Amino acid sequence: MVETLERALRDRSHEGEAANTLVGIALSDDDREFVEHWCTEVGTRAVPGSPLLGLAGLCLGHTARRFGRLGDDALALAKSLAVRAETDLADVDGRALDGYDDVRSFLHLW
Repeated sequence: MVETLERALRDRSHEGEAANTLVGIALSDDDREFVEHWCTEVGTRAVPGSPLLGLAGLCLGHTARRFGRLGDDALALAKSLAVRAETDLADVDGRALDGYDDVRSFLHLW
């Protein structure tokens, strides 16, 4: 799992496999800190325009829903990715907006 994510951050041709891995851990891994770590790694290291950026934001929304909380860094990243998506969908796709909506809803940040 870690190798798959690292490989995709080095070589964009592996992004599809990494996307499946990231969603899988966000939806089923029981270690919130591990999930947040990898969402944050992907969300900060993927290149602009990578679909992994929006997906990292969406997966942070899943994490907030599942665990009822996010660490400060993960929360800041979810917001940052959403702002980038609002500014330029070619940079970060709209899934980051959906993820941040989930974060705000499940963490009662409205």
